[in-house]
Amino acid sequence: MNILFMGTPDIAAAALEAILDAGHTVCGVYTRADKPVGRKQVLTAPPVKRTAMAHGIPVFQPGTLRDAAQAENIRALAPELIVVVAYGRILPPEVLAIPQYGCINLHVSLLPRYRGAAPVQWAVINGEKTTGVSIMYLNEGLDTGDILRVSPVEIGENETSGELFERITQEGARTLLAAMEDIAAGTAQARPQNDAEALQKNRRISDLTRPPAVCTTSSAV
Repeated sequence: MNILFMGTPDIAAAALEAILDAGHTVCGVYTRADKPVGRKQVLTAPPVKRTAMAHGIPVFQPGTLRDAAQAENIRALAPELIVVVAYGRILPPEVLAIPQYGCINLHVSLLPRYRGAAPVQWAVINGEKTTGVSIMYLNEGLDTGDILRVSPVEIGENETSGELFERITQEGARTLLAAMEDIAAGTAQARPQNDAEALQKNRRISDLTRPPAVCTTSSAV
């Protein structure tokens, strides 16, 4: 398959390396803009850009995907599948509709429980025993697409979110490749998410079971 990759941080760079190592063709990479880093504010390329350039892959860093020019550029690249890993931008409907096999995303939790940002950190904060990775089709919602594959990852008793994230990065790359193989072979079986199982964004589990505060109003003028 001809793949267009979209991602930005280290976890995305690891996934891109795994895709290339597996022999897939990557027609281009979309990533976020270079940013000033450190005391001297040195303009620094994101990890995915550095990986792509090392392999001679065209890199695109638009400020938005919500314009006709970007949709036209993606059509010209002719991707059969778009793979997204921590890109940091929502794909508009006109982009989602371009690839023959759709757009898939690596999410670092067992969906639908922790949708949105920082799912690894929230799993640790909430004392979860297990987290994992999910590969899903992208739709217009936030982490609401049909799930292709999941892979559980146990959380160590004293493990920090940083330590856990390192292990999840490797498991995520492996699970992503397996989902891509399913799609290429025509054997992918996606299942819808149960929205009732999703926690509210950025909420502790204890907050969801705590009685609501009683609000009172005064009649004094």
